[in-house]
Amino acid sequence: MTTAPRLEVITPQNLDAALGIAVRPDQEHAVSPVVNSLAEAYVHPGTAWPRLILDGDRPVGFLMAFLDIDWHGDGSVIRSGLWRLNIAAREQGRGYGRFAVGAVAAELRRRGAGRMYVTWHPGPTGPERFYLGLGFRANGETSGGQTVGALDLADRG
Repeated sequence: MTTAPRLEVITPQNLDAALGIAVRPDQEHAVSPVVNSLAEAYVHPGTAWPRLILDGDRPVGFLMAFLDIDWHGDGSVIRSGLWRLNIAAREQGRGYGRFAVGAVAAELRRRGAGRMYVTWHPGPTGPERFYLGLGFRANGETSGGQTVGALDLADRG
């Protein structure tokens, strides 16, 4: 990291920068491109929380959180968490992913959440080691063929 990274709301002024974020080719199976995420954010305006990750003026990644979704579709379980995380291929390994997860955790904590959820594709090229290293634990569930992980926010600041 060159400076302290920050999040910005996606605007007409930074849309092209967000759309230019691309992960490594071997990771493309594990995360949707930013353009797909922004389309989903458009049709889920009360649920999606998309942000561009900048280091100074340099776009380095994109994240999208989900806020208070009806997990089972029956009102029995409401969850919030990290929906998408795309760190630009040339920017990986510099702490931006860790920053992004921390930023979403802080936002969810601010909104009163006690737990943060994420899903990941299993396998050697998926992000499982990354999420487990940040304290997420697989909770025994799957969603769309992906592993569901949870992070307790109560004792993290």
